[in-house]
Amino acid sequence: MQKFLNQKFKTNDIYLKQLNYRFICDFEHYLRNYKNAQKKFMLSNNGVMKHLERFKKMINLAVKLEWMLKNPFKKFQLHYDKYDRAYLTERELELLECTHYGNERLERVKDCFIFSCYTGLSYIDVKELTVNQIVRGIDNNHWIFTKREKTNETVEIPVLPQAMTIINKYKEAIENKISKTMLPLCSNQKAKSYLKEIAKDCGIRKNITFHVARHTFATTVMLSNGVPIETV
Repeated sequence: MQKFLNQKFKTNDIYLKQLNYRFICDFEHYLRNYKNAQKKFMLSNNGVMKHLERFKKMINLAVKLEWMLKNPFKKFQLHYDKYDRAYLTERELELLECTHYGNERLERVKDCFIFSCYTGLSYIDVKELTVNQIVRGIDNNHWIFTKREKTNETVEIPVLPQAMTIINKYKEAIENKISKTMLPLCSNQKAKSYLKEIAKDCGIRKNITFHVARHTFATTVMLSNGVPIETV
């Protein structure tokens, strides 16, 4: 927004009363045509819409606080492109599970990704998972009882055998650590980079991320095995 204000109005700030429908349209045009130092377009349509959605939230707040009489977003519609969410097939997941690395960093990220595929936990929830969050349920099986970092909602997930195998693999390391987090997960940026490397090694032609792991859990692990959509 500051870059846009500098380019369009030669200023670093603007009064709320100066915001109108034309301002939003000009900002959208600026975002769509924004290029990096290599002269490459930086944002997809959905990327542009995300920026406008955040801007809209701030404007809605200003209207509620009665700092603005009119909402310039009233006639502006956000249009997102629909796309199929990527997930791994049973065969692709099997390929990952059968791939083993002597390289510790790749082996750890691969294990954490597979753990996410069998629990549906996001990157941050896998990274922050502690020993205390694994408990015995009334069925005498192990369950994960935790709260999602993103929404603060409580989730209860059965620990499937594949996930338990990974927990047991790092059990000794957990017991020797001062930190009680369960799995040795690096930063999100590094994990994304390592996952690209792993996908290439496995011949998987998909951009695999921890978000893909969540959809794999929902689609391949749960729905394909007869778990009702309401439960998922």
